Amino acid sequence: IGEDVKPFTPEKTKEIVMSLQQPAVFCNMVGDWPALHWNAKYLSAVLDGKTIQFRLGLKTVDLVPQFETRCSYVEATLEEFLAWSCGQPPCLSGPFSCYEYSKYWAYADYKYIARIFEDKPEIFQDIRWSDFGFPGRSGKESTLWIGSEGANTPCHLDSYGCNLVLQVQGRKRWHLFPPGDTSFLYPTRIPYEESSVFSKVNVAKPDLKRFPEFRNTTAHVVMLSPGQVLLVPRHWWHYVESIDPITVSINSWIELDSDHEARVEEAITRMLVCAIKSAENPGDGDVWLNPTEVEATSHEINLQYLNKAVSAYFKCPKASVPEQACSSS
Repeated sequence: IGEDVKPFTPEKTKEIVMSLQQPAVFCNMVGDWPALHWNAKYLSAVLDGKTIQFRLGLKTVDLVPQFETRCSYVEATLEEFLAWSCGQPPCLSGPFSCYEYSKYWAYADYKYIARIFEDKPEIFQDIRWSDFGFPGRSGKESTLWIGSEGANTPCHLDSYGCNLVLQVQGRKRWHLFPPGDTSFLYPTRIPYEESSVFSKVNVAKPDLKRFPEFRNTTAHVVMLSPGQVLLVPRHWWHYVESIDPITVSINSWIELDSDHEARVEEAITRMLVCAIKSAENPGDGDVWLNPTEVEATSHEINLQYLNKAVSAYFKCPKASVPEQACSSS
């Protein structure tokens, strides 16, 4: 196929994305996307001194996952991040001064493009998910990830949707596990984050004494390179690490009909976590809630979440609700 001809039409691509039960890497689908030029240096110029939050973790690999609750956080500009990641002689001042590059990695993860570029909405059009069969979906519905070598996200599954990930700069290694491996991955809701179920296993260095069943997992390992788009199907577990000195990725979560049911489960989970949390010593909050969760919400608010989730689930035409459930609902 010629360089400028995409291997699939948007309709065909959407069909693949919505039905495929295995991870897949799309090649030659984004060659004409302006977002392909979004390397860290370019983004630093666009952000022009604006600070973003970086999560810092130790490069030494421990037997337990380095959850976000165990990381440090700094506010810094991309310029400061780039200077630090080039291994420039350690600056005695600045946000990264306490963190030696050889010992730490930094990750500006989960950054909503709509939020960090709210004053430059024209940049949203650099991302064209319409090529994947989602017309109107752009950077506005996408998230940005910028990391240094070693930056990683602990192994987890996303409760909602499936995930499309575009690699822009550097390479990332993805360890993917099918939904059928869930029990072998020792799932936990602590730290609690709405929509994420974490694994207790550090898949990069598993503690097989504590987690013997992990031996039964089947890892699908993908090295994602710039210009490639990875499809992570619904409920596939993933551990992601940056391999190169600087990595930039952009992703978008595609909503699915099955999310209605997942929202009910998540609302119940939230209610339970907050109820147990409120009975705890209030000083222990940081151990429970993932930093992405601002605070434990009240019982009343949690009931509202649950009510909304349940009513949306029953309104959904595709929800296969057993007869008895309907009559007693």
